[in-house]
Amino acid sequence: MKLTKFGHACVRIDKHNRALVIDPGAITPEPEALTDAHAVLITHEHFDHFEPERLRVAAERNPKLTVHTCPGVARHLTDLGDRVQVVGNGDTIQVAGFEVAVVGEKHHFSHPDVPPVDNVGFLVDGEVFHPGDALTVVDVPTLLVPGQAPWMTVPDLIGYLRKLNPRRAFAIHDGLINDWGIQVLESVLESEARRGGTEIRRLKPGQSVEL
Repeated sequence: MKLTKFGHACVRIDKHNRALVIDPGAITPEPEALTDAHAVLITHEHFDHFEPERLRVAAERNPKLTVHTCPGVARHLTDLGDRVQVVGNGDTIQVAGFEVAVVGEKHHFSHPDVPPVDNVGFLVDGEVFHPGDALTVVDVPTLLVPGQAPWMTVPDLIGYLRKLNPRRAFAIHDGLINDWGIQVLESVLESEARRGGTEIRRLKPGQSVEL
């Protein structure tokens, strides 16, 4: 299957002329991310992962498009009816020709006064894991690791990579940092790749890899 990185935390996975898209939020500018997609997976309700009107437009253009997400997101999409399917930790679903396991329940702790929102991660075909905004531990060959976030430090990033020890990791969640921050992130990833002798790097928007 082919994995394509788009802006910020959005990825698209294509296999056998079927496509699913994960987290096309407000910091994902590319319209082609959702072109001819068969399903959308949304990890949580924050704006950088979830843009309701964008999904409504996509659903209007494609009457067969379905959305699979946590309760916190689904409550904003009641107008789409049964095209929105609520999933939770431990579920396994068949979506657009992919097997998707749902892992995780809540967003990483990010504010002392705000309870964490719902957050589910998606393990696609047992191969690639998108955790959303969480550091959920799962045995997986390919990890889409958050590269930067207000709730995350470099030690968090390194600790997560070392705990999961995936065969390969590609950094996402990079839309909030400038060019200098990108350089720092890529330097950290390169250091970890050398240390472990594995493929760990940042995918640029529009870049694809075969898995």
